[in-house]
Amino acid sequence: MSETILIVDDDRGIRYSLKRMFEAKGLEVIAARNGREALELLEEGLSPDLALVDIVMPGLSGLDLLEKIKEKDQKIIVIMATAHGTTERAIRAMKLGAYDYIQKPFDIPKMWATIREALEAAKSIRIPVTYPPYQDKSEGGESIVGNSFPMQEIYKIIGQIAGKDITTLIIGESGNGKELVARAIYHHSKRNNCPFIFINCAAIPETLMESDLFGHERGSFTGAEYKRIGKFEQAHRGTLFLDEIGDMPMHIQAKILRAIQEGEIQRLGSSATITVDVRLIAATNKNIEAGVKEGWFREDLYYRLNVLPIYLPPLRLRKEDIPQLAQYFLSRYTKELNKQIAGIKAESMELLIGYHWPGNVRELENALKRAIIICKGNEILPENLPSQIISGEASKLETQKLVTDLTPLMDQLFAKIVTLIKENPELDIISIIEKEMIERAIRKTLGNKVQAALLLGINRNTLRYKMERYGIKEGEPEEEKNIL
Repeated sequence: MSETILIVDDDRGIRYSLKRMFEAKGLEVIAARNGREALELLEEGLSPDLALVDIVMPGLSGLDLLEKIKEKDQKIIVIMATAHGTTERAIRAMKLGAYDYIQKPFDIPKMWATIREALEAAKSIRIPVTYPPYQDKSEGGESIVGNSFPMQEIYKIIGQIAGKDITTLIIGESGNGKELVARAIYHHSKRNNCPFIFINCAAIPETLMESDLFGHERGSFTGAEYKRIGKFEQAHRGTLFLDEIGDMPMHIQAKILRAIQEGEIQRLGSSATITVDVRLIAATNKNIEAGVKEGWFREDLYYRLNVLPIYLPPLRLRKEDIPQLAQYFLSRYTKELNKQIAGIKAESMELLIGYHWPGNVRELENALKRAIIICKGNEILPENLPSQIISGEASKLETQKLVTDLTPLMDQLFAKIVTLIKENPELDIISIIEKEMIERAIRKTLGNKVQAALLLGINRNTLRYKMERYGIKEGEPEEEKNIL
């Protein structure tokens, strides 16, 4: 299902241009000429993922409409559009619950980056994450899966802390579901009708991180052309999830500590304090306790975060959960792909259980996606699984790197497969995707067939046969192109 955006602007040209642009990005767009018309649509049952609202409109103003939207549904994310010179009005909108604001005339790349970020936040807010014993009540959401003893203990901790406003630290290897646990805490908390804001500390340059978290005033540094609201202000009355907090610089750690202890922040370039009411959830794949001893993590912040930590064990230490996880992913993705696969053959399940999963649950998920894509029968067979799972060879650093490299590729291919199947149900989708996967693997490995075969999870003879079948040349590969 595509995401829905409501555009509210009294300028016909702006409505038309934004509608065309967002529809080209795959969004469902509904446009309203003014606040009254938008309010009527909401009263008729419209519940968009995101509303882009002009602040200055005749009749019902953008600020009035924002209040009405928040009264009706706190989970609708609202971004305000403002002309130069009206940023103070936009700041007031933030206090009323707006997610962010963008300035006119629009800087299209910056606007789209803000829209995409807001839509991701909307997904986190709207799609529930459940865990036992609540999974039977879930409709269309995501689940934390596993009945092993370590997971049962985690469910108990989530139940104990979800309803309490305490800071939480989630510890575990990459790919193990730390974000799902954070979202489960949020969805079962008293703040579940307010924002859930996510930030990956490892993905943001150090020079930008402070501004991203706390905001900045206009002119506070080179390139600061206007006042910006930070993630702490966006998460006011809600929950802020700081993933990979172990990658946060020490001087920013001090400001995080102050925000937790005092409930106050300062924007860059300002001496004024801003009160924020935020529940903080942090996660890391690093040994923070060792970081305290080695001097790269503040001891006072560590103890502030580590009130009731949640340790997510790697998948290799809870292999009894693999059959349930595999069936969960099989059910989820066969529905999305509209494929009739009844189950996983016993020999295949034995291989899944025997593998040690350096990429954790994310690697298992990708392995099942791949198996579903290439499976031609009604059961997942051993030959449908990646070669490293069949051979059991997965301890080499090279293999781990290839698994990491494969993850974004599989995500892109899977999205394309879903679109192609919906639009062309009669296509030989397996051949189309198989050919494209081989071509991309050859380019990614610069023509190295051994590496390409390992990346694809097949042996060299199978790769050679398939290259001949699809007419893929063995010569020097072309420069990789963005064909998805």
